Amino acid sequence: MKYLSYEDFEIANMFGKGTPNEAFSQYFIGNSYLNPLTEPKETDLFLANVTFEPGCRNNWHIHKSSSGGGQLLICTAGEGWYQEKDKAAISLTPGMVITIPANVKHWHGAKKDSWFSHIAIEVPGENTSNEWCEPVSDEEYNNLEED
Repeated sequence: MKYLSYEDFEIANMFGKGTPNEAFSQYFIGNSYLNPLTEPKETDLFLANVTFEPGCRNNWHIHKSSSGGGQLLICTAGEGWYQEKDKAAISLTPGMVITIPANVKHWHGAKKDSWFSHIAIEVPGENTSNEWCEPVSDEEYNNLEED
């Protein structure tokens, strides 16, 4: 379900919006928010609810790893997009789980007419790092079509 109104979205966003994602804002077009769900000092598995305002998306990026690694997205509220380089974008709705293998260039974010949240899970691996790449252009983003 799409939510253009934040007040309506807030009711559906069961894991909470969190605080402005200022540490990574340079890698996003629009505003995103981060609500950590696990404490990194207590577990090797970091989970965070990431909320995107309508039209917000992150840059193309790659979760690098020599073994294991990657990322999981569990869509929880609103509607968004996920796209791997040279593949068609996938429309995201609550309940969907996206498995992103290590070393795959991709991006994710909200649709232009909806708030969106997903839980991001960093998959443990060896020699992991994140490479931020170029922004998703307005042309690429605006040409995405609903199914």
